[in-house]
Amino acid sequence: MASRAVSGYLLCAVALVFLVLLQGTQSVYIQYQGFQVQLKSVKKLNDLVGQWVPGPSLQDQSPQPSVCHHPALPLDLRPICASKDAASIFQALRTIANDDCELCVNVACTGCS
Repeated sequence: MASRAVSGYLLCAVALVFLVLLQGTQSVYIQYQGFQVQLKSVKKLNDLVGQWVPGPSLQDQSPQPSVCHHPALPLDLRPICASKDAASIFQALRTIANDDCELCVNVACTGCS
């Protein structure tokens, strides 16, 4: 019987560790205009916007925001580039991400604690 109790406690401990690890890997998401993107992707967007300037020929040829042509644009942000409102959506996401999204202050944020 003692071995059953020990294995029961061990199983509970393993389950608890698993739940703690699972909760730590959950991402914070921002939902806006029908798009759901990860907060870390929007932070990456902020970095890309600040560091990358496309060539003049690319700026003249494309109605999309220049960041849509950046090879490091996160995959979950790429569908936004197909929207005619891509520039305003990217700007809104950047603003939301700066509003303490990790603390769920903004209602557009989910998955935060």
